[in-house]
Amino acid sequence: MYKIIKKDGLAKRGRLETVHGTIETPVFMNVGTAAAIKGAVSTEDLQGIKTQVELSNTYHLHVRPGDEVVKKLGGLHKFMVWDKPILTDSGGFQVFSLSGLRKIKEEGVYFQSHIDGKKIFMGPEESMQIQSNLASTIAMAFDECPSSVASRQYIENSVARTTRWLERCKAEMNRLNQLPDTINKHQLLFGINQGAIYEDIRIEHAKRISELDLDGYALGGLAVGESHEDMYRILDATVPHLPENKPTYLMGVGTPANILEAVDRGVDFFDCVYPSRNGRHGHVYTNHGKLNLFNAKYELDDRPIEEGCQCPACRKYSRAYIRHLLKAKEMLGMRLCVLHNLYFYNTMMEEIREAIEEGRYKEYKKQKLDSMSGKQI
Repeated sequence: MYKIIKKDGLAKRGRLETVHGTIETPVFMNVGTAAAIKGAVSTEDLQGIKTQVELSNTYHLHVRPGDEVVKKLGGLHKFMVWDKPILTDSGGFQVFSLSGLRKIKEEGVYFQSHIDGKKIFMGPEESMQIQSNLASTIAMAFDECPSSVASRQYIENSVARTTRWLERCKAEMNRLNQLPDTINKHQLLFGINQGAIYEDIRIEHAKRISELDLDGYALGGLAVGESHEDMYRILDATVPHLPENKPTYLMGVGTPANILEAVDRGVDFFDCVYPSRNGRHGHVYTNHGKLNLFNAKYELDDRPIEEGCQCPACRKYSRAYIRHLLKAKEMLGMRLCVLHNLYFYNTMMEEIREAIEEGRYKEYKKQKLDSMSGKQI
């Protein structure tokens, strides 16, 4: 059950009640592709850095260790020792990124495992079955994520097929949630809006999938190479045609600036690998811009990554020490940077929620963007 608590312009401050607890929105979901956040971050760590939702990948867990294995071990929550909500993406994006190894048909997609080359078939029913075995809180519908530079004709055909696949996903999830051996019989289903950078295709698709009355709606196929201006234009055009009383999720986005802009356009769920990936390369986020801790100027810098930050890295360690760890290729250096970045993102989402509640979101967004771009306030 999703409820809007406060609106400030198009920005929504909401709450989604799930079988695994409440999600306060806007929310940033921390990406743990193979049931773990890369960088030696445990689920115990996630509890300490204000993580609300962990996101895992259907395709990767199907290939290894196998969704049947996860089901036998009691589902993903039990497997990874995490008692809060988990969202699993459908595997569609990963399958479509294997462009040289796949063949798309009406029934689904035939492709080869990136690990051992084994032939695999995945369609809407298979994706729902895998996600049901994983027993995540929220399952994503199986869709095609076409290239943003594909022809209009290709996009139209692709979106029509994605709609047909979505209807099959919904029917299959209804069936699975009624089976006696299903671990999570309250699994939610989010549909995905596609249409590349064609506003009219996006709008028509948004209207069509809204009729299916799903638990939430995502915008897919953005942040895949198009400009930020194109992404914001598509959000401006499309979000008003998705149900306001359901969560709106912008998949794979993004930078702090992307998130701040998208919240202002009515989006309230986000995920992105940036904070963990950048952290593993020594790039850390602060309220005054991004730092590269490999830079020589931090060699004798005994300050924390960010003054006043309460993350596990900043409470104890200096930039100089973390830089040394990174240079020495010690895992602890990556781990501390990832923890800091996820804490930064999760804290920013807290600030966003507070600003919307207090009716000062526009002012907060401007201040945050100015501060992070190094402008004096």
